[in-house]
Amino acid sequence: MTKTVNCAKLKQEAEALDKPPYPGELGQRIYEQISKPAWEMWFRQQTMLINEYRLNPAEAQTRRFLEREMESFLFGSGSAPPPDFRPYSE
Repeated sequence: MTKTVNCAKLKQEAEALDKPPYPGELGQRIYEQISKPAWEMWFRQQTMLINEYRLNPAEAQTRRFLEREMESFLFGSGSAPPPDFRPYSE
């Protein structure tokens, strides 16, 4: 049987993560309150932010920015794309 969680992002029961995806207290909070589908949504959002802002994840400033965006995306009002972002369309 698949473990589920009442996802704070999706506002419904969904498949739980297998382990904390991030270190520390925030990682534990994500593990307990965020589902796999919501985490996958964040991963796509994070990729878009890195690409659009041309961020270097090796830099501490970038990691702090992404952590704030992650917390907002998963538990808050969301993470907005850059003002000039245009989604790719086929």
